[in-house]
Amino acid sequence: MDPVRTQSRLSRCAILFVDLRGYTTLCEDLAPSAVASLLDEFYGVISEAVASSGGQVHNLSGDAVMAVFGLAEPTPGGDGRAAVESGRKMIGAFQPMGNRWESAHGVPTGIGVGVHLGVVAESELGPPALRRYTLVGDTVNVAARLCHRARAGEVLFSSEVATQLGDAERQEIIALPNFSLRGRAAPVRIYCVPAPERMDPMNPSVTLG
Repeated sequence: MDPVRTQSRLSRCAILFVDLRGYTTLCEDLAPSAVASLLDEFYGVISEAVASSGGQVHNLSGDAVMAVFGLAEPTPGGDGRAAVESGRKMIGAFQPMGNRWESAHGVPTGIGVGVHLGVVAESELGPPALRRYTLVGDTVNVAARLCHRARAGEVLFSSEVATQLGDAERQEIIALPNFSLRGRAAPVRIYCVPAPERMDPMNPSVTLG
């Protein structure tokens, strides 16, 4: 069988990943139908936060959501800034929902968010009967890894994203040690909108140069 030729288009955008912490325990403790109902509620909150900041949900996979900002057209104020704004909205909207879930099911939950800004390849991949549109590249990988590293209740993002933030927003973030990804030569300089336990009361914020 002849291979299908892959055609890609390069675009610059911000990629956001968010995932649900406590999902494995929910799946262990609850019936699958109950988990599906909670996931549907989770997807609704996340999708609304993405749309309200000018982004698009790109993919849903289990307890994780991938969203993109600025792919169709640039987001006013900057694609990275819009993604961080969306992440803040997600965390604020999820908190009362997570509290309600814990009261009902006894399982603490939370969400972590990762954001990176850069070039992606828009491609259709897979065998002929299963080809699907997807985004590929280092930008996607870094955003996913930052999401994995983020603590529950925080938005973790790269310096490329941080440079798009306004002065007031920069006063509410903290710098973290550079993040080295296995298999990636260059470390990532990272910042976060922190969860409360991340804050240092002696130095609660950092100003970017």
